Amino acid sequence: MMEELHLQGKTVEDIVSCLNRVPLHPQIVSSIKSAHALGCNLKVLSDANQFFIETILKNHGIYGCFSEIITNPTCVDKEGKLRIFPYHGSAIPPHECNLCPPNLCKGFVINQMQDLISEDGKKQVIIYIGDGGGDFCPTLKLGEQGHVLPRKNFPLHNLILNSSVHIKPTLHEWDNGEELKKILLGLIDPKVEV
Repeated sequence: MMEELHLQGKTVEDIVSCLNRVPLHPQIVSSIKSAHALGCNLKVLSDANQFFIETILKNHGIYGCFSEIITNPTCVDKEGKLRIFPYHGSAIPPHECNLCPPNLCKGFVINQMQDLISEDGKKQVIIYIGDGGGDFCPTLKLGEQGHVLPRKNFPLHNLILNSSVHIKPTLHEWDNGEELKKILLGLIDPKVEV
């Protein structure tokens, strides 16, 4: 797709201009800022790409809230074309998960995070927010101490509802930015008033 856009004369600046029009619900932006202020280690785990995610987060003033963005890497080549590479198969070996696309297994990443948490020895909980079908694999990898916040009536929510596999983490459904903020901040610190 990036090759086709480049051939049509679209520049990286044109892509940035388009991405800067991507809306984020104000309560979601507020939730991110609040969670960060409360000391949460926020990470993005996405099957999109580094350039898109960083551009959108910077435009909404929340890029600095995240300690890590785990996604498909990008670069702008000397011709000015945006190039997107797969997460798996570049610096990370391929995976064999049949639930995930070949370029990124989010469950693999969640397993790595859980391994680091258990090595650290500190009590940490993973709160996973998602809505896409690609968020089902990491949902299955989380343990009982984790929390998954699936967006109602989106692919992840539907996969969970129709799953014959036991879902170990606690589920917290949400429908809009206000609900997400209330649930998220309630999990982080029940004393916080939303």
